[in-house]
Amino acid sequence: MSDRDWYDDSEYHDAVQRAERATRFGRAAIAGTAGALGCALVALAVVCVAALVAFLYVVVAADWRGVSG
Repeated sequence: MSDRDWYDDSEYHDAVQRAERATRFGRAAIAGTAGALGCALVALAVVCVAALVAFLYVVVAADWRGVSG
């Protein structure tokens, strides 16, 4: 006969704890990935704006030199 009683549900509680740990790990991984992608998107936007400003500066400077010089 088993030493455990019929109402012993320790295996169930262990499984629930493992599932909760896996859920927390999964959510942390998703949040980290989303955060990294968000930072990359912001960095890309900054680079694009900087390139646009540089392009406009070149166009305006070339046009200004062409008119005055």
